[in-house]
Amino acid sequence: MPLLLLLAADILQHHRNPTRDGAYTDPAFTRSAAAALHRDLSFHAPLPGPVYAQPLYIRNGPGGRAAFLVVTEQNIVLALDAADGSRIWTRFLGNPVPLSQLPCGVIDPLGITGTPAIDPDRRAIYVDAMTTPDDGFTKLHRIFALSIDDGGTLRGWPFDLSNISGFDSEYQNQRGALLLNSGYIYVPYGGHAGDCGNYHGWVVAVRLDDPTQASAWATGANAGGIWAPGGLATDGTSVYAITGNTAGADQWVGGEAVVRLGPGATFSGDPADYFAPTNWLDLDAYDLDLGGSGPVLVEVPGASPSQLIIALGKNGVVYLLDRNNLGGIGDGVSSETVTTGSIVNAAAAYTTASGTYIVMKSTENGIGCPGKPGDLIAVRIAPTTPPTINIAWCADNLGGGSPIVTTTDGQSEPLVWTAGAEYTNQMHAYNAETGELVYTGGGTDEHMGNIRHFQVPIVVDGRLFVAADDELYAFELGPQAMAAGNALGDDESKLGTRP
Repeated sequence: MPLLLLLAADILQHHRNPTRDGAYTDPAFTRSAAAALHRDLSFHAPLPGPVYAQPLYIRNGPGGRAAFLVVTEQNIVLALDAADGSRIWTRFLGNPVPLSQLPCGVIDPLGITGTPAIDPDRRAIYVDAMTTPDDGFTKLHRIFALSIDDGGTLRGWPFDLSNISGFDSEYQNQRGALLLNSGYIYVPYGGHAGDCGNYHGWVVAVRLDDPTQASAWATGANAGGIWAPGGLATDGTSVYAITGNTAGADQWVGGEAVVRLGPGATFSGDPADYFAPTNWLDLDAYDLDLGGSGPVLVEVPGASPSQLIIALGKNGVVYLLDRNNLGGIGDGVSSETVTTGSIVNAAAAYTTASGTYIVMKSTENGIGCPGKPGDLIAVRIAPTTPPTINIAWCADNLGGGSPIVTTTDGQSEPLVWTAGAEYTNQMHAYNAETGELVYTGGGTDEHMGNIRHFQVPIVVDGRLFVAADDELYAFELGPQAMAAGNALGDDESKLGTRP
């Protein structure tokens, strides 16, 4: 008998939701089923890696087939059949730039790094590619809109970033995830690893209905990059970005800040639309980017304010901010030092019966939690006035992957999942209320190839998928998932079958 499960929700952007909470709901993901996770060896999806971006998933893909959309640093975009991993189409967007032709950096070659975004209504995937027509002498950032049906470039695209005054593709890198909102594709930019040259933190907004029309916001001093893998977030109206340290600024001009942007990346300059810590100049001096992680939006019932934005800095501090009034230069709603290391990842947020949590990775491998072992740190946000932060638990992340969270119904049996990037190269699951290790990585078959730093898994229809260099891996749950799926009943309008 096939396993009956709720039809998977589309995964059209990084961390699934525009709030960037990384929260998935799937009734099959019970703790007992998760403990018996194993690789699905019938799924085979070779990739022309390396892969830094998160894979995406759409049910109504090419020809009505469910498909994964995956991008690589070779500037290759692939549509893969979700059933078995076979290729539906492949598109090459131009030669990537060799590391030897870059002023600094660590990615070789440099092609597509940030996670794309899919617009199912326009049947398009939007992606930024670093390209060169002449073996690296000329360097171009171009934003493509490709048909999800055949990979063809849509009319009027790509948008060449050379059209943005002051933007220098040679020194700008595109690491953060792209975001669709209110008729625009928003793309964040920072610098290369090593902070070379004259770069800025940029948010570029290109109109979907007329890609010749674009506008942008940038930090007023050198640097201040927007580079965290989570990229930008939105509440459906405003777009939020977090910047890193600026260089040589003696007054605040956009660095070390949470910035709220209007349509087309417009910035009011009003204190309600930005936050920078009072010690922003010290953070600048010591390269302690506030923007080591992207923004995460949460709502905490019972707290005042309840609509929050969370910023996590390289100084080990978690900041809670009122996203309706960021407050300018100040202390925010509340803040707490939660690690002796830096927070550099894409954090995830979740809610259980016992409260609202955010979970993050510290750079101090295995020892980042104050007074406790562990570099995977979960904090609980207390529903008080104002809301406050307390460390709930710590665990060993067993690698550099960023966390996601699953629940069976939005709150029950929460699990934190991370890929052991650049260390174990295996999946791991933790009880999201205690930090107890639930899935320890499995056997030989569960080892994957090299997983790049910050990579996150995605959850689709009772299975889990991870992009590593040269392969998209699929995992199935234990036999308890069969019972969870069958318990859903026979409503064919809600259920799908997986062979």
